[in-house]
Amino acid sequence: MTTTQDRVESLRDQLVAWRRHLHRNPEVGFHEHDTADYIEAELRQMPGLTVTRPTATSVLAVLKGGKPGRTLLLRADIDALPIEEENTFEFRSQRPGAMHACGHDGHTAILLGVARLLSENPEEVPGEVRMIFQHAEEIGPGGAEELVMETGLMDGVDVVTGLHLNSQLPAGLVVVKPGAFMAAPDTVHITVKGKGGHGAHPEQTVDPIAVGAQVVTNLQHVVSRHVAALDALVVSITYFQSGTTHNVIPDTAVLMGTVRTFDPELRQRAPELIERVVKGVTEAHGAGYDFRYELGYRPLINTDWVAAQLKEIALETVGEEHYQDAQPTMGGEDFSAYLEKAPGAYFNVGSGSDEADSRWPHHHPRFTIDEESLVTGARMLHAAALRLTTPE
Repeated sequence: MTTTQDRVESLRDQLVAWRRHLHRNPEVGFHEHDTADYIEAELRQMPGLTVTRPTATSVLAVLKGGKPGRTLLLRADIDALPIEEENTFEFRSQRPGAMHACGHDGHTAILLGVARLLSENPEEVPGEVRMIFQHAEEIGPGGAEELVMETGLMDGVDVVTGLHLNSQLPAGLVVVKPGAFMAAPDTVHITVKGKGGHGAHPEQTVDPIAVGAQVVTNLQHVVSRHVAALDALVVSITYFQSGTTHNVIPDTAVLMGTVRTFDPELRQRAPELIERVVKGVTEAHGAGYDFRYELGYRPLINTDWVAAQLKEIALETVGEEHYQDAQPTMGGEDFSAYLEKAPGAYFNVGSGSDEADSRWPHHHPRFTIDEESLVTGARMLHAAALRLTTPE
């Protein structure tokens, strides 16, 4: 009898070929035209799939199973990043300034593999499986938001799942967590408005660099003194731009940063807490300010029962020695948009190993994956497709 593991194993070379083609030909968000064409062409070779383009650069494949069941959405993101690749292997990026530096090439290959496995045996699938190859995960407000709000993709969906390869976990390890898993990544923009002048006479100026430095320092008190110790909040000022030369105090300083939260109520309070500090510091030094706060993706909150099902699937599929309960991360993901419409859960598959030199962090120009993780991911998503479509 042929097992799921045997079926996935037989696809190993194809999974690698898909991933390497995609890695060699990356396209950034909202420009994935060749990528979407390639995915569509591959899917149209698989029997029993209905293939459409919900947006110009996303692809949807639908398989209607051979018996009653739930409707499940499986998701893979397909976009690359605007990074110049520093890897030297044969299938490195052939497009200057673009690179698959986050594993989306692997996610896409995995879901193509699952589509093939399901299409070869539709009679064993309950219900309906929708497989969305999603554009623009890396660009807010995210391709998921567009698909959810404008295409009807989620109409009738009962449950949703997807995975992310993680270079900081050992290749083949599966991690799942109920509840809060990934943070809401919001952005703060601050302009400190001072009064410029000669660097030799600071007393005649309002120095926006000095004031801006105080803003940065005092914003850390938002985390340490205005938020309960058990409530997760990160405020990181990551951009500080001011001045043009060594002897001129400028008029303004521009600051930007990221604010990460899990709790929706704390997320709502954060802009007020941050602006209060900015207002107080600038007024104390006779400066002014402009303040703008942009909401990014929602926090990614896994549904408990779906996460529990995925844990069971992992224990059955990869075994206890290759499973761990996940820890929450302050990274953000637009998969959260799907969870606004249906119960679901997102999980990670480790892709890091010394042999593959694949422990580089995500978004690094040397990022790559251990391709053994493709097999693990395909086994997990295929098993999830059969389990999560099965009615209670």
